[in-house]
Amino acid sequence: MMAVAGAVGRRQVIIRCDSIPYAFRNVQFKKVANWLRVEASVRIRPLAPWGLPTHLQIEPTNTCNLRCKLCPVSGEMHRPAGFMDFALYKRLLDEIGSYVFLMLFWDWGEPFMHPSAFEMIADAHRRGIQVVSSTNGHLFADPRRADDVIKCGLDTLIFAIDGLSQNTYEKYRGSGDLERALQGIRTVVERKKALRSATPLINFRFIVMKHNEHEVDRLQLFVRKLGADALTLKTLNPRANNTYGNRTSGIEHEEDSLLPLSPSYRRFFYDESGKPVRLKRNPCRNPWNAVTVHWNGRVCPCTYDYDDQFVLGDLKNNSFEKIWKGPEYRAFRDRLRRKDPAHYFCNECSYAFKGGSCIDETVREAVFFKAQ
Repeated sequence: MMAVAGAVGRRQVIIRCDSIPYAFRNVQFKKVANWLRVEASVRIRPLAPWGLPTHLQIEPTNTCNLRCKLCPVSGEMHRPAGFMDFALYKRLLDEIGSYVFLMLFWDWGEPFMHPSAFEMIADAHRRGIQVVSSTNGHLFADPRRADDVIKCGLDTLIFAIDGLSQNTYEKYRGSGDLERALQGIRTVVERKKALRSATPLINFRFIVMKHNEHEVDRLQLFVRKLGADALTLKTLNPRANNTYGNRTSGIEHEEDSLLPLSPSYRRFFYDESGKPVRLKRNPCRNPWNAVTVHWNGRVCPCTYDYDDQFVLGDLKNNSFEKIWKGPEYRAFRDRLRRKDPAHYFCNECSYAFKGGSCIDETVREAVFFKAQ
């Protein structure tokens, strides 16, 4: 999902997220020093990182107005639905916000259903954190919401649109209304112009699947006419439907029927027998440089732990630093380092296969319609 590069001597850091660069200039020395310690931790993989996370994923809510295929919210998720307490969010940023470069403001659910979503983003923005969020777009057909998302300081807004006709769109997005989602994009584009704002960057996100890959050739012209700033083509995760390994082996996965025919838009590389090529070790960076916090304050290793089965701590009970360096996190890092054969969660995730790194491989194409 993310990769980092920097010019530390000039206190400049560039972070690439989904092929989009985010530049940080005149960074405070303590933040640069923490980044250096964390990057060293990523390479050496100690049980406790030598710094605090430079990347943060926040789940404002796990409620949603759609029911998309493969999304746990549509049926696989068993944890309660709710909204993150604003005071808990601020307390977390008070503790680690001065070290965080990039925040992903979503995990499961539609983040802008949170009643304080714009205030939460504005708080992060004031702290020098660049924020990326994702939406299905339906809520932004309302000009008032469009104004709010522009004024709060959000850096990038991903519109998840996976079809150019209602028939194609609803095969994955279920009850979603394509025209309303597109109107959300048009409204944000119009209000950006009216408010003379350069942000948020509007990223039209298209997951390439078997039923929509015939539309790829039309995408650039379509998205350019909408007025979006960027188009990103993302691959479907073939390991998404059995995250915890609790399904019967050999069961036909629903995602198999969605995989595109074109090899260039399949996430993994496959051997001659048709099996995905496994890496010698999972290169995931998250346990050392990133953290995911669910709406209930539970700290999880990454976005794939949608059902809180690997909770590493609870912010309602402990400080983040105590959790980050605590025994549960240490044990989790140790299992990943040792390639524990019983650790299905990490051994079978997208990162464990060639082509499946969410750091730099899952977005296969990125097209920018304005200079970056």
